[in-house]
Amino acid sequence: MPGYDFRNPRLFVDAPLAAGGEVTLERAQAHYLTHVLRLKAGEEVLVFNGRDGEWSATLAGGGKRTSLVVGTKARQQTAGADLHYLFAPLKAARLDYMVQKAVEMGVSRLVPVHTRHGQVTRINLERMRANAIEAAEQCGILSIPEIAGPVVLTRYLAERDPARCLVFCDENADAANPAAALAKASAQNGLAVLVGPEGGFAEDERAALLKQPNVVRLSLGPRILRADTAAVAALAVVQTALGDWK
Repeated sequence: MPGYDFRNPRLFVDAPLAAGGEVTLERAQAHYLTHVLRLKAGEEVLVFNGRDGEWSATLAGGGKRTSLVVGTKARQQTAGADLHYLFAPLKAARLDYMVQKAVEMGVSRLVPVHTRHGQVTRINLERMRANAIEAAEQCGILSIPEIAGPVVLTRYLAERDPARCLVFCDENADAANPAAALAKASAQNGLAVLVGPEGGFAEDERAALLKQPNVVRLSLGPRILRADTAAVAALAVVQTALGDWK
């Protein structure tokens, strides 16, 4: 990321961005800039909205109406990778970590998937989105991934686009070279990576996955990984073999 500004804070705003425009900040955002970071009027931040690129802006106002005055464009908007991450829901703290790392790894869509042996049924989608935004703010990412509602695995498989390559991590797969397993796969029509629950896939779920077209069964090696660790490992392998790490 040559020439990237790592010094100024970044903020996601859900408002149009253009030179000379003014963006009124939400109360939490104003508090973060003025009380946590202790910025003063006239100091600079970077802002992005996932649509209009990244802009420099200066802090203005104060009290109940803190705003940002948009200056010049710092970076053009870029399209994110067409990479979906599907996962069995996790408990709160580990889900937070997983969402943040998935965003850092370039995921464009996060999909909670209910499986037979999953241990968590309720998911806070707003919390997921907040964690995705925080990760994007901290890591210079311009696009916020879509947060999809939860879906049962059988329904997802029935409705999935077979043109999108589905990579599913299976603890029962042969512990061979994962890069070799992906050698014949194609990312031309997008990628989806699926990591199941810590209890593993049920036999009928595994059978249903293996019957699907355009599916790659992937081992993550001889070690047993927690689901949040498996997310990072799987996405790193896929990005190396098929994604934007090539």
